[in-house]
Amino acid sequence: MAETAAPLELDDIQGLVIRGYNDLKSACFLLITVEDPTAARPALGRLARLVTNGGAQSPESALNLAFTSDGLRRLGLDTRELDGFSQEFVSGMTDPSRSRLLGDVGENAPNGWHWGGPDCPPVDALALLYARDEELLGRLEAQVRQDALGGGWLTVAARLGTSPLTDREPFGFRDGISQPLVEGLSKVAVGDDAVKAGEFVLGYANEYGLLTDRPLLPAGYDTTGLLPRAPDAGSAADFGRNGSYLVFRQLRQNVAGFHRYLEEATRRPDGSADPEAGEALGARMVGRWPSGAPLVHAPLRDDPSLGSDNDFGYFATDPDGLRCPLGAHVRRANPRDSLDPEPGSPQSVAIGRRHRLLRRGRAYGGDGEADGDGETGLHFLCLGANISRQFEFVQHTWLNNAHFNGLYDGPDPVVAPRQNHDATFTVQAVPVRTRYRGLPQFVSIRGGAYFFLPGLQALRYLCEG
Repeated sequence: MAETAAPLELDDIQGLVIRGYNDLKSACFLLITVEDPTAARPALGRLARLVTNGGAQSPESALNLAFTSDGLRRLGLDTRELDGFSQEFVSGMTDPSRSRLLGDVGENAPNGWHWGGPDCPPVDALALLYARDEELLGRLEAQVRQDALGGGWLTVAARLGTSPLTDREPFGFRDGISQPLVEGLSKVAVGDDAVKAGEFVLGYANEYGLLTDRPLLPAGYDTTGLLPRAPDAGSAADFGRNGSYLVFRQLRQNVAGFHRYLEEATRRPDGSADPEAGEALGARMVGRWPSGAPLVHAPLRDDPSLGSDNDFGYFATDPDGLRCPLGAHVRRANPRDSLDPEPGSPQSVAIGRRHRLLRRGRAYGGDGEADGDGETGLHFLCLGANISRQFEFVQHTWLNNAHFNGLYDGPDPVVAPRQNHDATFTVQAVPVRTRYRGLPQFVSIRGGAYFFLPGLQALRYLCEG
């Protein structure tokens, strides 16, 4: 049975779920290996006491903590034997079936990753550190290393730095405009604009009016009563309540190659470069201009006054893709009102709400701190209550799908991997469309894992129970 729309328990939800820490411009991520599970638990307990909850107002710095399925097992919670953990989380991102589904094959295969792959040091936990500036970030990291990582029971498999936070992703386009409005978190998130909190936080009603499966423990697992009891499951201890799944993928972006392709594909007949045409092609591939203005409302040229515009659909305004191409990135990542079986209807919008993601990514490289190899890209992080229905569905069915929206050979022109087909990007037009064949791969995978981001009571149980 579904819960009524209960208020979110902000003090028990990790802060990353509630806000993206946009005021904290500096960040780094520590991938942690548990070397000695017995000694690691009190060390993690010291770390857990530093975790920032969702009720904290305007913190100067923040720390959040998440675990892989292997990490939870090493700490004594066997995810394979307990009901409620999602199968995607339990099997992990590098499971062969997941790799095929996500397109992590060929040069994107896990055996070539920098972290998270089968030939890399194991990743059991993830510490996400944020601060107002680099000085404060350095202090927070030093405290984390001293309090939890100094005894050798926990070691850092990799440290992932980030660039100072801006509103642009590495290809140069404004990012983060189309975040879902979550019921209970935003005063403007009402009616059809709001996505149920249970789509992102376990223990609350989702878009189906139900509680998403979450890990529940037999009462005997929690004799000290650290965990809340599940109202829908008798006396079971609710390890999942106020938790969320965190998807982390390090995406290398070939920035020079992307802009070189735009220049080469739009040269004038005399061979000279046409910068305006190159910018327009890039905008059509993305679906927005560099300022963020959507092509649906600015089809011919950039209009910075529309840089924050997110109030549009596709069915009534642009059903044939004459403004925003049918295969453009933003049209795939959020199809809005264009989904079957009734495009243009409230039912179409409702279907889309079941596949939304809370994105919390940070860029790396460029003018900021690279990953050690001089690369530039995005540490893609997203949160959801159902990995399969949210992240994996969007990645496989919308982004990687060469037949999306009635196309034939057109996966996402910007982020999809190039596999065993000739990737094509089509710009719909009257009387004649334009097809760009043989698109190179602009984004490749350098690492990744599925994590569980527990509520604070569950964190305490994991370290003390």
